[in-house]
Amino acid sequence: WALSGTQGMALDTSGNLLLTSGTGGLGYGTGAGGTVTQATSKSTTVTLNKPTALITMNGAALAGNTAITFAFNNSLMAATDSLICNLVSGYAGTAADYLITAVPTAGVAGVAVRNLTGGSLSEAIVIRITIVKGASA
Repeated sequence: WALSGTQGMALDTSGNLLLTSGTGGLGYGTGAGGTVTQATSKSTTVTLNKPTALITMNGAALAGNTAITFAFNNSLMAATDSLICNLVSGYAGTAADYLITAVPTAGVAGVAVRNLTGGSLSEAIVIRITIVKGASA
């Protein structure tokens, strides 16, 4: 595949897509993402059918050394996919205050957010979730 006369990507004989030049990245472009906000509590289900999402969690209290789990519905997600979860913003402390994990199944992921501090935190944190397509065979 040529970009302005220069090969920028290549598909090798094993089926690997390789970035071969430049400083560009690999990811989703503008319009691929969306935003959603939890309505009533940190355990409220959210739905967004985009490959990348910003989720603003409800600002309810989360006790120290405690986790809460909510469902993230997304019709693009398969059980074989991987999810990248990052804390984006909306917190007064440090990123080390929270641990975020997600387990995908077909159409829904369980997203767990753990308060790693010893005290209660009441913040509407923002989480970025990105779907990376996978396969089991």
